[in-house]
Amino acid sequence: MIRKVKGGYVVYSGKKQGGKRKRLSRKYKTRTAAVKRLRQIEFFKHKGKK
Repeated sequence: MIRKVKGGYVVYSGKKQGGKRKRLSRKYKTRTAAVKRLRQIEFFKHKGKK
């Protein structure tokens, strides 16, 4: 999940953990960079599964 914040975009987890969504990245200036990071996270989350 990508959210727009002051000064850029941040990647958050899809599920809530303890009532909040976990922040998974730093702040990126462009949405394109945030999408790239989200794809990296998804790749490593599912790495090794067949």
